[in-house]
Amino acid sequence: MKNLVLVRIDDRLIHGQVVTQWIKSTHGNRILIIDDALLKNTMMMRILRAAAPPGVAVEVLSQADAIEELKGEPAAGENIVILVKVPAVLEALIDNGISIPRIILGGMGLTPARKKFNKNVAATDEEVECMKRIISKGSSIYYQLVPSDMALNIEKLF
Repeated sequence: MKNLVLVRIDDRLIHGQVVTQWIKSTHGNRILIIDDALLKNTMMMRILRAAAPPGVAVEVLSQADAIEELKGEPAAGENIVILVKVPAVLEALIDNGISIPRIILGGMGLTPARKKFNKNVAATDEEVECMKRIISKGSSIYYQLVPSDMALNIEKLF
């Protein structure tokens, strides 16, 4: 399996905190954004690729392609950062044999369907249940905006 240095749920995907802090602290050099719908938005894919720091490759993959890619042999020196908008994508990876011991929960914005879950996180009841299932499958989920913040195990928020 590939070398995953960060797995993060954040509906903003690539933004300042990811570029200036998470990539630096994890030594990430390849970002995999897993989002089936985003594959249809070439303009947004261009914007996300342009937002990445120099020397960091950005790829947008479908869930199916990501599962196959992540099952492959690790490349020497490759440090992968996975970014997803919602927890269900990570549950699908886990259900298909991808080991994700630690997940960092960043921001999930407020929508009419979501209610406030924590400071910068809003979630639907189904998203909360999905996070609980992910934890029950052996992964830990921590709320942490930037690496210098103390990681808060979200089980304390349920």
